[in-house]
Amino acid sequence: MGITLELIVFLILAVFIVASSILAVTTKRILRAATYLLFVLFGTAGIYFQLNYSFLGAVQLLIYAGGITVLYVFSILLTSSQGDRAEKLKNSKMFAGLLTALAGLVICLFLTLKNTFLPSHFEHGELPVSAIGMSMMSGEKYGYILPFEVISVLLLACIIGGILIARKR
Repeated sequence: MGITLELIVFLILAVFIVASSILAVTTKRILRAATYLLFVLFGTAGIYFQLNYSFLGAVQLLIYAGGITVLYVFSILLTSSQGDRAEKLKNSKMFAGLLTALAGLVICLFLTLKNTFLPSHFEHGELPVSAIGMSMMSGEKYGYILPFEVISVLLLACIIGGILIARKR
C-alpha cells in the first residue's frame, strides 16, 4: 500500500482532530474548550467530505459545527462570569481519568485487533438527498420523525431556559 494524497489528507485531519480534542478537554477556560470542540467538528466534516459523503459533511457543518456550537457559546456566555476558569483537578480525579482513558484504549485495541473485519458490500458514494430526506422523515419502522421532534422540543427547552437565566440577571 503506497502513500496517496487521500491518506495524507486523512492523517492530517486525524492529527488535527486528536490535537483539538485533547486541547478541548485539557484547557482551563470553558470558552476555549467550546472553540476547540468547533475545530473537532470541522475536522470530522472534513473526513465526511473526503469519503464523498457530502450530505453528512454538510449536516455536520450546519447542525453541529454551526448550531450546536453557537448554542454552547451562548449558554456559556449567559451563565458564566468574566474570566471563568476550571478548577484544578485533585490527584485522585486525575488518576481516575487517566485510568479510565487507558481502559478505553485497551478495550478499543483489543476489539480492533481481535476481530477480522470483512470487506463491506457498501457502495462508495451517497444516495440522492431526496431519498435520504424521505427515509429520515418517515414514520415507519426505521424513520426518524419521532427523534427529530424530541430533539426540537429539547432545543426549545434549552432556549427557554437560557432566556430565563438571562432575565434573572
